[in-house]
Amino acid sequence: MSRRSEVLLWGAQRISAMVLAVCVIVHLMTMIYAVRSGLSGSEILGRTQGNIGWFAFYAVFIAAVSVHAPIGLRTILAETFNWRGRGADVFAAVVGLSLAMWGLRAVMAVFGGSPA
Repeated sequence: MSRRSEVLLWGAQRISAMVLAVCVIVHLMTMIYAVRSGLSGSEILGRTQGNIGWFAFYAVFIAAVSVHAPIGLRTILAETFNWRGRGADVFAAVVGLSLAMWGLRAVMAVFGGSPA
């Protein structure tokens, strides 16, 4: 992989880490609020289904995870197992696409009301 590509991946991982930090804080604050307010799972679903704001938030969360995790995995594979090159890049891309697919499927099930 070219030096430019490596720099772009480094930047993408750092930006996705910043987005993830905000998403994790908002998610944890929301969960703490829900638990302390005594909300049941069905009450939480009732508040989230059809809410475009929460849908957008969790879609961004999933996008950040789908970018961040595969880049980190690629680095771990290179440093730990000396696995570099096209194979490691393809594997990381497949992991990222899988995370995106499963994450968006979960978001659609929760916010769209369709079965997971």
